[in-house]
Amino acid sequence: MWLSIPASVHRNIIALALPMILSNISIPLLGLVDSIVIGHLDQAWYLGGVALGSAVVMFIVFMCNFLRMSTTGLTAQAFGKQDSGIIFMTLAHALLIALALSLLLLFGKNYIVELALMLTDASDNVQQNAQVYLSIRMWGIPAALFNFAILGWLIGLQNMKAPMLLLIIANVFNIVLDILFVVYFEWGVEGAAAASVIAEYAALLFGLLLVLKQLNKLSLPSRTEIIQCLFESSKLLGLLSLNRDIFIRSLCLQLTFAFMTFKGASLGDEYIAANAVLLNFLMFISFALDGVAYAVEAMVGKAIGAKDRLGYRQSIFASLIWAGVFSLVFSAVFFMFGEEMVRMITDIDTVNTIAVEYLPWLMLLPFTAVWCFVFDGVFIGATRAKDMRNSMLFCVICIFLPTYIISSGLGNHALWLAMNTFMLARGLSLAWLLWPSLQGTSA
Repeated sequence: MWLSIPASVHRNIIALALPMILSNISIPLLGLVDSIVIGHLDQAWYLGGVALGSAVVMFIVFMCNFLRMSTTGLTAQAFGKQDSGIIFMTLAHALLIALALSLLLLFGKNYIVELALMLTDASDNVQQNAQVYLSIRMWGIPAALFNFAILGWLIGLQNMKAPMLLLIIANVFNIVLDILFVVYFEWGVEGAAAASVIAEYAALLFGLLLVLKQLNKLSLPSRTEIIQCLFESSKLLGLLSLNRDIFIRSLCLQLTFAFMTFKGASLGDEYIAANAVLLNFLMFISFALDGVAYAVEAMVGKAIGAKDRLGYRQSIFASLIWAGVFSLVFSAVFFMFGEEMVRMITDIDTVNTIAVEYLPWLMLLPFTAVWCFVFDGVFIGATRAKDMRNSMLFCVICIFLPTYIISSGLGNHALWLAMNTFMLARGLSLAWLLWPSLQGTSA
């Protein structure tokens, strides 16, 4: 199977994945710029505060990543069937859910901030800066949720150029404003937060323009059909059920990253700052490899919608090959330039020393994590949310937490050992669940 994959499939994977890899890399680069501009202030607690605040926001936002995933899978399958009505309804339902969640989160934002800070053992200085950051940053969450829906819809249509432009514009906005507000205006933590909020809404405006452009290419249902389908209970319940399972999966995943940040905070300001630097690199790996996952989501979903079993299998195997190639490249980059990259982010000597000590764990991550990203993409494209949920619950409860508990005497090493083991287990468990569909008669 591996050797019989046509060159056209490989070209399609690269054509879909490369734009998303390049644009996705801009997302963690944003976090790196935050860390760079804040990391060169005179105290570690500024970086620690932004790291803690960012972890809370990322926990909330990526907990809602089910909006992008479910939208991509359903849109890709409708695209394979060439059903413009379902394509439009999928977007409309996703935007409705984003609106409801946004109102809920804005209403409870003060309680969320208080709860997050109550759960951390970080120093008073770190908590104070995190609270300042969050009081501003939380206002950008609604735009982020709407952007998830738009991004997932565009990816499902295999329109990778539009999502690439959306992500790049958002993050260029953020980087420029970060430097302007923090370095030139000297607004500190407040400036970093304000830059992120403005960039989110700039991206939303651009994303809506992309949606309108794409809608002009579709044969849309009548206004009466739109209203009827928009609130059709069976379709809404089906979407909510799919989103529920992906939500549980995303919640578990974000809890592991929050666990890393909060446990690192209990080790001291320098450790939370050092882990923040390394977690930025982990996000770099994750978002880059997600580019391949996005490609396989769109290809697998379309193949299932078109009932193309051969295309289904070829998409999966070709994606595994290219994901392995990209993981080798990322590991080589961290091996050769890791220390220089750490020093670029912060010139606080103690933070620098700690981050370099734990850098080998990061070099290992592309190998342990690459497989779970590809298989996530397969299950999203196939809308097999229950399997994703069950796999994640198993890996968190039976792998991540026991690994940390058993090795907790190793301090910060235990956190990074648990993360690597967890990522590897995710890939293996999803592969085990996927194997019957590759051997059977249907995708």
